[in-house]
Amino acid sequence: MVDKLKVEECVESLCQNGCAAVHATIAAMEYDLENVALTGLVASEREQVLSELKAIMSVYDSCEIK
Repeated sequence: MVDKLKVEECVESLCQNGCAAVHATIAAMEYDLENVALTGLVASEREQVLSELKAIMSVYDSCEIK
């Protein structure tokens, strides 16, 4: 079961780190790398975080990882 509040808090926290950091987090999650910011989330919550981050970042085409 997905804890929507935990997912929302995680997404908000990650987005506060900036565009490049969010893109790096997405890349890490896609490669299934360990990510400290996601500690404590179950697999379904991690998948929801990834989905929401991708949706948010889809409007920021010009941001690139540097």
